Amino acid sequence: MKKLLWLDDLRNPEDYIKDDYDITWVKNYDEFVNLINEQGLPDVICFDHDLGEEKSGYDCAKFLIEYCQARNLDIPQYDIQSSNIVGKDNIRNLLNNWHRVFSSRRI
Repeated sequence: MKKLLWLDDLRNPEDYIKDDYDITWVKNYDEFVNLINEQGLPDVICFDHDLGEEKSGYDCAKFLIEYCQARNLDIPQYDIQSSNIVGKDNIRNLLNNWHRVFSSRRI
């Protein structure tokens, strides 16, 4: 069963994810970082941008890039369920850019 990491301070993943995943729900930056540091990368990450605190989903995406860069890993599959359009675009652009850089290094 694929592991899915759901980052969102409000939305319950059970209301959105209908496929068969082992879902872990984290609600802030610290929980996101701790989970990845302790368990490694999941198969899929779903991002929210606005987490109701100083650090955002974008900060989580930056941590993910740093984690992957230090270990020479590509990012997992991802989706972004944020209703913040600008934040959603920023996360998507950051992750897409890393994926392009990582893919080009492997050729």
